[in-house]
Amino acid sequence: MQHSLIRSLLVRGMIVGLIAGLLSFGFAKLFGEPEIDRAIAFEEKMDQAEGKAPEPELVSRAVQSRLGLLTAVVVYSTAIGGLFSLAFAAAYGRYGIGGAKETAALLGAAGFLAVALTPAMKYPPNPPSVGLAETIGWRTEWYFMMVLISLTATAFAFILSRRLAGRFGAWNSALIGAGVFIGILAICLLILPAINEVPLEFPAAVLWRFRIASLGTQSVLWATLGLLFGALTERDPEFPRSEAFEK
Repeated sequence: MQHSLIRSLLVRGMIVGLIAGLLSFGFAKLFGEPEIDRAIAFEEKMDQAEGKAPEPELVSRAVQSRLGLLTAVVVYSTAIGGLFSLAFAAAYGRYGIGGAKETAALLGAAGFLAVALTPAMKYPPNPPSVGLAETIGWRTEWYFMMVLISLTATAFAFILSRRLAGRFGAWNSALIGAGVFIGILAICLLILPAINEVPLEFPAAVLWRFRIASLGTQSVLWATLGLLFGALTERDPEFPRSEAFEK
């Protein structure tokens, strides 16, 4: 693929990532922030019961939930959009996936599975007041380890299924790839260290709604990338059709 075309895809990916970030911010603001407020209220109540003085706010809660959240989500989504476009450039026209819309949709689904859903099965997101301050570094390292394993397993399962397609057929090879992915995931769920620092008194409903909102925010991001990027690329008259690429 020509450098100018890759540059165009990269810019498009970052723009779509920006749009996805704005939509994700709206979702997180609407569904996630109320649960964070409830979690903070719970933490303050527990501190008062134990006679602890409230910790000083370095950044106000209003700034955190508005400008801070917007900045973090948009920067993250824009960067993910750029990476998404590079992955699209590598996959487009290869492996018999199909056109731009099909390739982008598949990458969006794979990204959500590998980056959001699978890691959350082992290390689900937690709101404030859940988790010990002294273990945050350790917990972060294992979470990113799970993301890396999930990305590697997803790529390996996909490549394996494509290579076996000629021998076993598309459907059977896809089942084999899915089985390999599930097997790797099951091993990781068993051998990686468990982390459970949720206080017994913490409201289960708040925890559940926060985790659902976190996954919902990620789903908005990846769905927007997969659908909008593919639609824009498919309509680009200067973008070559998939059959023009070498298999």
